[in-house]
Amino acid sequence: MPSLQNRTRPRSESQKTMTADLHFFVPGSPAPQGSKKHIGGGRMIESSAALKPWRNTISTVAHQALKDAGGQLETGAARLNLIFVMPRPKATPKSRTPPAVKRPDLDKLTRAVFDGITDILIADDSQITKLGASKVIADIGETPGVHITLRIEPTP
Repeated sequence: MPSLQNRTRPRSESQKTMTADLHFFVPGSPAPQGSKKHIGGGRMIESSAALKPWRNTISTVAHQALKDAGGQLETGAARLNLIFVMPRPKATPKSRTPPAVKRPDLDKLTRAVFDGITDILIADDSQITKLGASKVIADIGETPGVHITLRIEPTP
């Protein structure tokens, strides 16, 4: 459920500025934004077929979270915290959940989120000045996806 806490009084009703954390969860199987693959004729495509639908899901959920919070596209410095919940492999023991040390790489997962929130929550991913990211294997019955927390830093 998206939430926006401690919103400052907006300058006008059409210019609400996010000054607190925006939290939301994007369900689905996180897909990495990896390398591009050459397909001939100087054309390149993403090597992961799952990437485009995953980025679209991130964008859709981010747009709805921002709308629900009454915010707008931001251009200031941003802190981003991501917790990727990876699908639980069938061979994982039920008695414990091991660390998520297998592919995909965490940095490639974060790139997909950056592109999914750009032009929706933030104008450009270069605005991200602080980043926290982790990946875990889903507990039994837990939904895979990514927990996203965005904070726009107040301008001095």
